[in-house]
Amino acid sequence: MTSAVLAVDVGSSAIRAAVVDGSGVVRAEHRTERQDAGSGLTFDAELLWQQVVRTIGAVTGGHADDIRGIGIAGHIGTVLIDRSLAPVGPAHGWADSAGLAELRNRLGERTADLLRDSGRPTVTGGALAALLHLRTTDPQAYARVAYALHPKDFLIARMTGVVATDHTSAAYFGASAVRKRDWSVAAIEAVGVRPELFPPQQAATDVIGGTTASVGRLLGLPREVPVVGGGPDGTVGATLVAGTRTDAIADIAGTTDVLVRVLDQPTDPPPGATLNPYTAGGRWTIGGATGMTGGAAAWWARLLGHPGPAVAIDRLGAEMDRIGPGAGGVLADPNLSGSRFPRWQPATRGSLAGLHADHGPAHVFLAVLEAVAYGVREGVDRLTGDDPRLSIVLAGGTARSERLARLRADVLGREVAVCTEPDVSLKGAALLALTGTGGLPLDEQARLLRGPLHTYAPDPARVERYADLYRRWRTATEGES
Repeated sequence: MTSAVLAVDVGSSAIRAAVVDGSGVVRAEHRTERQDAGSGLTFDAELLWQQVVRTIGAVTGGHADDIRGIGIAGHIGTVLIDRSLAPVGPAHGWADSAGLAELRNRLGERTADLLRDSGRPTVTGGALAALLHLRTTDPQAYARVAYALHPKDFLIARMTGVVATDHTSAAYFGASAVRKRDWSVAAIEAVGVRPELFPPQQAATDVIGGTTASVGRLLGLPREVPVVGGGPDGTVGATLVAGTRTDAIADIAGTTDVLVRVLDQPTDPPPGATLNPYTAGGRWTIGGATGMTGGAAAWWARLLGHPGPAVAIDRLGAEMDRIGPGAGGVLADPNLSGSRFPRWQPATRGSLAGLHADHGPAHVFLAVLEAVAYGVREGVDRLTGDDPRLSIVLAGGTARSERLARLRADVLGREVAVCTEPDVSLKGAALLALTGTGGLPLDEQARLLRGPLHTYAPDPARVERYADLYRRWRTATEGES
């Protein structure tokens, strides 16, 4: 039997672990719902560790001897730990804004320079804000902090005893000089936190360390297993989907759409986009996460009496085909919780316009699906600079529906290649582990893990119609805040 790796995907609502071999076969898989899942504000890091241990333990039995490496993808957040690797206070989720106002005040007139250094379009939360908040509210607890980590960094530290982060995750601390793949001394000094709180940065495929004997017993591993650096779940998924391609934009479509364009060299990102070191090949990416897209479609499906978008599409599809582009004049804004890339308008809220008595559920749901695609096009247009040669590689929930993939191709006016692998972040974690422990070159290994791509070409007549509808949608929604 060929060797395999252990892949772990830590999402904000669930933890998944799988034993995956180099040909892409999943030998064992287990999913655990997060007990602390909720608003995305705070979570219990110790509880997360316990759940990850149990999830991994559910898949290693019978396969432990074949596991040659471990890779982890994880959601964005901050875990503050002491020297014993114990959490100091609650961990901060991606949506937590604690300390953000103080951070903005401290950066002051230096904000623009520091944002360029960090590759960010705006000041958001992250380790800098979390550290400021703790120092202000509980100085004694702040004095105990030895390191600020991302959730998956915390898990790797527990597994190996080595504290580190990968270059992509480091970009979300708010304190990284992304073009140098190192920490920004200027940002750290401006805020006045201790520079030693920021761990060494390494590549996503670098081996951080090996599992300790005690952790090996917990995980059911008979020997030391190397653990690679891993990365943020959206970027890790994009690595599986797009590899090192610079001729396409990866669209990881989930609750939001994460758009990633790979670059050979770092450049100033277009307005609203982030610049990050990439997980592969010493490259960089520009892109960002949109506001609610798939999440909005799910919300509207439930509101209209369906358990989810797939069922709503199945039930309403024939009527939506009859209605055609434009949803009979109904116009939707899907941003139920504010927009992110590319507009960054957190106060925006969802809306419907143009309704009259002849409209029904199919008009409403089609308008939402079209608006989701318009929002993605706005981000894609920002990243392509209208370069017609760039295609889209689509993965996630939208990729599972031929109807939605075709709609995306028509609205974007670009060829869309669909990856039907349902767990791109989990398989992406396996990719990093396989590549980092002596496997095939990354692009070759990615093709084996993700399988073939199915391509949809845009319909020229619908492209022209949707180009006009998109312009109208932008005019109607650009003034919202």
